[in-house]
Amino acid sequence: MSRKPTGPTNPRLRELIVAFERKKTRFHRRIAELLSKPTRKRIEVNVRKLEKVCKDGEVIVVPGKVLGDGKLKKRLIVYAWRYSEKAKKKIVDAGGEAHDLWELLEQGIKPRIIR
Repeated sequence: MSRKPTGPTNPRLRELIVAFERKKTRFHRRIAELLSKPTRKRIEVNVRKLEKVCKDGEVIVVPGKVLGDGKLKKRLIVYAWRYSEKAKKKIVDAGGEAHDLWELLEQGIKPRIIR
């Protein structure tokens, strides 16, 4: 007997995944797919990686959690499912913005996905 994957149990995350799937674009479906992964495979990105791979002033999406390890000097606009307190503070202190993924649905933009 094979086990059926249950997906995320967080009701707010389930609503977000459904909202992204309703958009029917490849970009939105990809984010829904990444958010649907099991907890142990869900994306976690440190601020250090954002500093390394992003350009100053860039708008990016992290379909997972942003963690606060490292330094950030670039001004970034970040959309993510969750932030650690340190990560959010570092993004804002560098002159950037830290937004929830719900806001991305309302914006209608397609920033680069960081994994």
